[in-house]
Amino acid sequence: MPVSSPVDRWIVLKFGGTSVSRRHRWDTIGKLAKKRAEETGSRVLVVVSALSGVTNELTAIADGAADSRARVAALVERHQAFLDELELPRAVLGERLAALQALLDDARAAARTLDWQAEVLGQGELLSSSIGAAYLHQNGLDMGWMDARQWLDALPPLPNQSPWSQRLSVNCQWKSDEAWAQRFRAQPTRLLITQGFIARHADGGTAILGRGGSDTSAAYFGALLGASRVEIWTDVPGMFSANPKDVPDARLLTRLDYYEAQEIATTGAKVLHPRSIKPCRDAGVPMAILDTERPELPGTSIDGSAAPVPGVKAISRRNGIVLVSMEGIGMWQQVGFLADVFGLFKKHGLSVDLIGSAETNVTVSLDPSENLVNTDVLAALSADLSQICKVKIIVPCAAITLVGRGMRSLLHKLSDVWATFGRERVHMISQSSNDLNLTFVIDETDADGLLPILHAELIDSGAMPVEETAVFGPRWREIAGTVRPRGTPWWRGQRAHLLQLAEAGTPRYVYHLPTVRARARALAAITPIDQRYYAIKANSHPAILETLEAEGFGLECVSHGELKHVFNVLPGLSPRRVLFTPSFCPREEFEAAFALGVTVTVDNVEALQRWPDLFRNRELWLRVDLGRGEGHHAKVRTGGKESKFGLPMARVDEFVRAATELGTTIVGLHAHLGSGVETAQHWRLMCDELAGFARRIGTVQTIDIGGGMPIPYSEEDEPFDLEAWAEGLAEVKAVHPAFRLAIEPGRYLVAESGVLLTRCTQVVEKEGVRRVGLDAGMNTLIRPALYDAWHDIENLSRQGGYAEAAFDVVGPICESSDVFGKRRKLPASTAPDDVMVVADAGAYGYVMASTYNQRAMPREDILE
Repeated sequence: MPVSSPVDRWIVLKFGGTSVSRRHRWDTIGKLAKKRAEETGSRVLVVVSALSGVTNELTAIADGAADSRARVAALVERHQAFLDELELPRAVLGERLAALQALLDDARAAARTLDWQAEVLGQGELLSSSIGAAYLHQNGLDMGWMDARQWLDALPPLPNQSPWSQRLSVNCQWKSDEAWAQRFRAQPTRLLITQGFIARHADGGTAILGRGGSDTSAAYFGALLGASRVEIWTDVPGMFSANPKDVPDARLLTRLDYYEAQEIATTGAKVLHPRSIKPCRDAGVPMAILDTERPELPGTSIDGSAAPVPGVKAISRRNGIVLVSMEGIGMWQQVGFLADVFGLFKKHGLSVDLIGSAETNVTVSLDPSENLVNTDVLAALSADLSQICKVKIIVPCAAITLVGRGMRSLLHKLSDVWATFGRERVHMISQSSNDLNLTFVIDETDADGLLPILHAELIDSGAMPVEETAVFGPRWREIAGTVRPRGTPWWRGQRAHLLQLAEAGTPRYVYHLPTVRARARALAAITPIDQRYYAIKANSHPAILETLEAEGFGLECVSHGELKHVFNVLPGLSPRRVLFTPSFCPREEFEAAFALGVTVTVDNVEALQRWPDLFRNRELWLRVDLGRGEGHHAKVRTGGKESKFGLPMARVDEFVRAATELGTTIVGLHAHLGSGVETAQHWRLMCDELAGFARRIGTVQTIDIGGGMPIPYSEEDEPFDLEAWAEGLAEVKAVHPAFRLAIEPGRYLVAESGVLLTRCTQVVEKEGVRRVGLDAGMNTLIRPALYDAWHDIENLSRQGGYAEAAFDVVGPICESSDVFGKRRKLPASTAPDDVMVVADAGAYGYVMASTYNQRAMPREDILE
């Protein structure tokens, strides 16, 4: 595509190593370059990295690897094979590959001088760009090739900048002048390809921009050209709210301002090098991160016009952090102490990241991605610092950072996050002065597995506003196509019937028995399980008890009242199919349970000691606390020191001795650590731990792993993976065949069977917040107020085709916590008397309802 007249508009496209390593990717690059030129009327500059993995090989060669010649030979062979794949003559790289081989015999090679290392490291981009230019030209694009070293100049070294960084981690001049621009525009083709990562040193040789340098090269060119946009094309769709490899529920961040993007890149996101943002920010050039394999995805746009959205945008983790703790009484109010300290860091060419201080201690962190941190450097630094203070090096550490606007105003929403870190060993907490990040530094081993927990807590608390669709896009699971879809809720097909029931009065619970049966049969199909009980505290409606008993479930009760209710509803039920699992109940409830002949569980030694006559010569189940709690909220975690449930592991032997003295036999062992636990590993580990105790006790026949299986409360939740759960239990059962396996779920069986029908009473606007009032309140369904629980809420009267708006959904109770949900999307035309449905309310709904504020109890209906 020859240029008919000079064009001043440019767009810069950068492609990373994975994007230039396959033939079909080069086809995509050509299509994108042509498309951008045609749709914008701009000239296009393509900036490329080396083929995937090549820079690592060149780094080993530059570092003096003993097998350098073999590595060079392998690189030659790889590039020639790629030429064959692209159907290009090998002569395309003849001179380039010869230059690479000649570097091994260069006079500088033996001493591995820095200028020689730079020449070695820069070969990868020279090779890939030459391949790309030839291939795209062969495919009909008039693609010109240029050497980036003729256009990007390394800046003069800074004071005390190490020789290494002066050659192998340089910054470049990116403020254009007219002479430079005219010379660049004079190039004859409309499409150009060049190298990332390399620039011209002041001595005329090669300089290296450092890791991630290709991103920065693209940004430099974008700023120099005043480009309309710099696009970073890579193998991921953009920046995410967390690393998708660690957090599959991480959200794509579709729009960020420069400062948030800078913080996210600096604190751990590898998709964009932090240094690449400032040139574009200062020149006002928008950026985008896009996926070469999935160009249809929106990616991440970064510019200065993004409307500020308060809230945490991302959580990230950086490993390999080094903490330097400096302590001494002499530093207190000592003028110039910090100047002396940081002078020593400057002396050793070290850039400090985080700083924490006290009257007698200063602790700083060193990020290895920005420093050449090694044992020799740290030893030399410690030796110098020890002359003025006591020094302690803490390594390896991990820095976990929350990034977003208005961090100070979010602290009240971070209580669960603080609590989670409170259980770890936190060395340092640092809040940035620009109010954009909050960082916790902990031992690296303690950071494993934390990100998914913290990410979920940020969403649940509202600190991460994922409902803001201008910023948050789809989850990684959705993009990767790994989402297990949730089935259509039964009530969507029963709309007319539910509206008819609502005419008879609201609030009203409605239970769908076919859904109960379906969940029961799904669990009955899990063959490793020998005994199944239903925890009736979830929903004790007679029709549900009758349905589950008919499906072969026993019943688990936690009070004498529940026991009486069970036998009133099912008078012919065998007591052997009933569990009694109380917590701090009075003696008479134990007496009543023994009189009925049900299986009784005890979870403390003190009960045996206080009432020995009551427990003498009995068979009991023992509930053990395995030392931790799990679940979707602190108030549903039923294990660990903070929980009232279960006998501590350290006292099991004491309990066994007390039981033996009474002639009491422990025939069952039970643990339940919490509700809404999603990981199949949770139950496998619990089985292993209980089996260990069971063998020590010697009389245990049954292991009860409790319940707590989650259900998908929101549209984005996935159904519990029963198949993976069953496979895990089968493996455990094979290891521990001597024990029967029992479960006692509640929520899983009934939650999805129930909905709460309620009617809109008022729609009110107050200082920009619109609220929908209901005739149901926290007295009707307390889960949102008690557990911050989510329930989907829909306007049943206005289904489909309505414009939506955000509403807070509240009840009529005189309490600030009487809120069902905030910023819920409902039809903008929602009006008084509309019937609303609160979904998945079949568990812990009516059974926890009250007449608080002297309001009537809700009604209940059954659907067959």
